[in-house]
Amino acid sequence: MAAGAYDDRDGVIWMDGQFVPWREAKVHVLTHALHYASSVFEGERAYGGAIFKSREHSERLLVSCDMMDIPRPMTVDDLEAAKRDAMERSGLRDAYVRALIWRGSGPDMGVSSSRNPVHTAIAVWEWGAYYGDAKMKGAKLDISRWKRPSPETIPCFAKASGLYMICTMSKHAAEAKGCSDAIMMDYRGYVAEATGANVFFVKDGVVHTPLPDVFLNGITRQTVIAMLKARGVTVIERHILPAEMEDFEQCWLTGTAAEVTPVGQIGDYTFEVGALTRSVAEEYEKLVRNQLQPA
Repeated sequence: MAAGAYDDRDGVIWMDGQFVPWREAKVHVLTHALHYASSVFEGERAYGGAIFKSREHSERLLVSCDMMDIPRPMTVDDLEAAKRDAMERSGLRDAYVRALIWRGSGPDMGVSSSRNPVHTAIAVWEWGAYYGDAKMKGAKLDISRWKRPSPETIPCFAKASGLYMICTMSKHAAEAKGCSDAIMMDYRGYVAEATGANVFFVKDGVVHTPLPDVFLNGITRQTVIAMLKARGVTVIERHILPAEMEDFEQCWLTGTAAEVTPVGQIGDYTFEVGALTRSVAEEYEKLVRNQLQPA
């Protein structure tokens, strides 16, 4: 599939049980999700033709539906079958897979949308390194002025489209400063995550990572923690104050798109792309390529 605008490509997209020509995969302008953010999604990567931890992503997508009061349009098994079909039709071996569920247009066009149909789509495309050459030299990150909100204000553990509004603004501001991304604090002032990835730090051989009590506990994050523990590396999940970043020696990001990406700088704080960071990135690459589960 040639690179270019995402609405102008060859291929097909799976929509509500049918394959639709890529350029014809459209929704009405009065789609509820477009106006009121009633949508959830998953980002997944396939390696060698197999989606890594596909079922976990499918389960999380439907749990996000529950959290967002969106009726489940299909079962996990149905979703798995649809993703396999979409992968096969794409003809790709290494790919990014986007599964999306949203409330469409119908008799309701206000905040309430209980009578509107729920739709599902699955698109597959080629996508390289999320942060470009940062895997070699380390990404440069800004510090966002936006904070991850309190769990009392949003369904913070859902992978819901509307929760990415401040992520988009933060990433735009970061890119304007020549950065790849931005780190966000939570509403209490603790280090939380990047706009689309979790963060890890290293000090004296010990790994520290923010406690995911107000943001998504990423599947890649959980995978890397299991890898580290299997190697005997101490991993501490805790609240981290921004000033602590001055004392950390290494840093990396994890996410389905980001995979394991070293970080060289966050604001005025600098980090080395050290041996542990490189070994984690290499081990993760082997893991996803072999589709093996950590011990």
